[in-house]
Amino acid sequence: MNRTALRPLARILEARSRGENPDAIERENLRIRHEQMRDRSRTRAEGRLLVLGVMFFCAFSVIGARMGVLSASEASEPRAQAAGASIIAQRADIVDRRGRILATNMETHSLYAHPQQMVEPERAAKALAGIFPDLKEERLIKDFSGKRKFVWVKKKISPEQQQAVHDIGEPGLLFGPREMRLFPNGSIASHVLGGAGFGREGVHSAEVIGTAGVEKYFDDVLRDPAREGAPLELSLDLTVQAATERVLYGGMKLMNAKGAASVLMDVHTGEVIAIASLPDFDPNDRPRPPTEGNPSDSPLFNRAVQGVYELGSTFKIFATAQAMELGLVSPDTMIDIRGPLRWGRHRIRDFHNYGKELSVTKVIVKSSNIGTARIAQMIGVERQKQFLEALGFFKPTGLEMVESKGGKPLLPPQWSELSTMTISYGHGLSATPLHLAAGYAAIANGGYQITPTLLKQSGSQLGPRIMRPEVSARSRAMLRKVVTEGTASFGEVPGYAVAGKTGTADKPKERGGGYYKDKVIATFAAMFPAHDPKYVLVVTLDEPSENSGDKPRRTAGWTAVPVAAEMIGRIAPLLGMAPEVEPGQLAGITLTSN
Repeated sequence: MNRTALRPLARILEARSRGENPDAIERENLRIRHEQMRDRSRTRAEGRLLVLGVMFFCAFSVIGARMGVLSASEASEPRAQAAGASIIAQRADIVDRRGRILATNMETHSLYAHPQQMVEPERAAKALAGIFPDLKEERLIKDFSGKRKFVWVKKKISPEQQQAVHDIGEPGLLFGPREMRLFPNGSIASHVLGGAGFGREGVHSAEVIGTAGVEKYFDDVLRDPAREGAPLELSLDLTVQAATERVLYGGMKLMNAKGAASVLMDVHTGEVIAIASLPDFDPNDRPRPPTEGNPSDSPLFNRAVQGVYELGSTFKIFATAQAMELGLVSPDTMIDIRGPLRWGRHRIRDFHNYGKELSVTKVIVKSSNIGTARIAQMIGVERQKQFLEALGFFKPTGLEMVESKGGKPLLPPQWSELSTMTISYGHGLSATPLHLAAGYAAIANGGYQITPTLLKQSGSQLGPRIMRPEVSARSRAMLRKVVTEGTASFGEVPGYAVAGKTGTADKPKERGGGYYKDKVIATFAAMFPAHDPKYVLVVTLDEPSENSGDKPRRTAGWTAVPVAAEMIGRIAPLLGMAPEVEPGQLAGITLTSN
C-alpha cells in the first residue's frame, strides 16, 4: 500500500520560502491519513455486518418455516424404527347406485399410555374414567401402576375426547393418528354393509378390515391399491332403502311383529335395490354376537338373507306355472278340491270350503291348498324338484355377502309324493325371502332365471329360460287377480298395478315337536306394474298380529299386504315410476294357449 509522505520536501521548502510553519503541513497530512484509514475500516465493518445479517436472516427463516410445519402437523412421539411389513390403512369408499356415500374413512386418533412416564397415574385414571364412561377407574389404576411399558386406553377417540385428554396434562398419555371406518347413514343398510374393525395395529396406524356384510365379502377389493381408491358401487338406492326401512319399521310395530324383512329387486338385472331386516343396528357401533338364546333374535341376524322360513302359499304360483309349462293345465282347467285330501294318515285341508272344484286361476285367487296339491300330483316328484332347482331353491342365493352362505334352503330328507304336495303350497321346504324374490322375478321377467346381486349392473342379466313367455303372462294375470279379487285386496296401490300372492305359514317350534298355534310367518310376494313388471317386492313379518278387531288376525292378507302396499306407494315414485292407467287385457281377459 502506497502512503503519502507526511512532510513532502517540495511543500516544506515552499512553505519555508513563504515564512510558513512546516509542521502544519505534517499535521494536515496526518489528519487526511487517519480519515482514510477510518473510512476503510468502516467499509470493511459494514460488509461484515451485512454478511452476518444475511446469515442470521436465513437461519431464522429456516427455523420459522420448521416451526410452522411442526405446528400444522400431528403430534408424534419418537420411536425406534423396526423392519417389518407396513400396515395399509387406506380403504376404498362404498357408494350406492347414484354415487352417494354408504361407507367411507375418517381420520381419528388412538389413545395409549406409557405408565413409566406418568407423573400422576391415579389422577389420570380418574380423569379418563370421567371422559370415557365405559372405562373402569380401578382397572386403569392397576394398568398404570404396574410394570407394563405400554397400555392401550382407547383404539379410537373423537376430536372432543382428544382435547379433553390433552387438558389432563399427563405426559404419559399419548396420541397416535389412525383411520377408522365411518358409516354416515347410521343404521340404514346396516345388514348389507356389515361393519369394519381393526386387524393389525400399530401406534401410528391400523389395518381396517371388514367384519361382516359386503365389507368382509369385498375386503380384498376395498383394500386393493391397484384400484387407486375407486369406490365400490352397490346396486342399492340409498333413498329407496331409507324409505323401505322406515315403512317396514312402522309396519312391524303396527302389526306387533317381533321381526321383519323385505327385498326389492329389479326383475331384469337381479339388482337388489333395497333389502332390509329388522331389528337392525348401527355399524358404527356394531354389537357383539349373542352367546346364548336364539341367534335369530339378535339384531345382527339378517332375516332377508339368513332367515330360512316356510313361506306358505306364496309357493303355489310355482306349482301352477310349472303345470302350465308342462301342458298339464290351463288357467281355466277345473281342479277337484273336495277335501280333506288324504295321503296315508295325513290330511290336507283348505282354510275355507270352496265347493267341489275350482279353475286353476281360482285355485291361486282363493289360495286352495287342496287344489294346489292336486296340481302337484300331476307334476310328480322329479319334475317338481327340477323346476324348483332351476328357480334356485336348492342352494344359497350367492348374494355378495358373507351371510348369504348361511341361507341354504332346508329340503325334505326324503322327497316323497306327500312332500311334493305340501311343498306346492309352501310347507316342507324352507327358504329365505331373497330366494322367493328371485323365483318371482323369473315369473315377472318373462320366464328367465335371475341371480340376485348387490353390485350395480349395466344392463339385463337374464339367465336360462325356465318357462315360456305365455306361461309367465298367465301367471302374472293370476297374481293380479289375487290383488283385485282374492286374499291380497289390501295390496291395491292406485296408479301401480300390483300383482302378488300371500303366504301364511305356521311357525315351527325351535326344538321341534310341531308348530305353534298362534305364531306365523306372514309373507306377501308382489310385482309391479303387473302388465310390465319392473320390480319384485317381498315383505315378511315374523309373528305378526293385527289386533284392531275382536280377535287377533295373523294372516298375510291382514298383516304383510298392507305394509307392502304402503311401501310400494312410497318407493315407486322414488324409482322414477309415474302412476299410469292399467291396460284392460291383463286384468279382464284370460289368456289362452296358442
